[in-house]
Amino acid sequence: MNTAYLLLGSNLKNPEHQLSSARNHIAAEIGEILNTSSLYATAAWGNTDQPDFLNQVIVVDTDFSAEALMKTILNIEENMGRIRTQKNAPREIDIDILFFNNDIIDLPELTVPHPLLQERKFVLIPLNEIAPSFKHPVFLKTPQELLEICTDTLDVQKKDII
Repeated sequence: MNTAYLLLGSNLKNPEHQLSSARNHIAAEIGEILNTSSLYATAAWGNTDQPDFLNQVIVVDTDFSAEALMKTILNIEENMGRIRTQKNAPREIDIDILFFNNDIIDLPELTVPHPLLQERKFVLIPLNEIAPSFKHPVFLKTPQELLEICTDTLDVQKKDII
């Protein structure tokens, strides 16, 4: 079995529902979800002229290789209505592979660990919530250690679910 850390994000339609739907697809098509962070709201990163995002990190047990996981994720995104237009555009769903085991993968279609995760508090905060002792396989730092040196100034708010 392989362990994948995934970031889910949405800022269109009903983001809370979109994340729930994505988790359902992942559980049915990829593997057992072992852990889920709280939901976090944050302003859009990069292209800021769009609605705020809702994000969550999950941990999944899967039989898939990293490449097969990426293909399945792209299919899930497409089936959920994701249309790729421009970088950092608003989207119904975004699913990123943050880590795949402790693997370091550098392929044209897949880079793991995610190359920008250490620059984004909206990734590091939920990651720290559910995997505080996991060490980034390149930087050899925990999410908390990466947060301490992260220069991202966007506010990340834990969302209370009623």
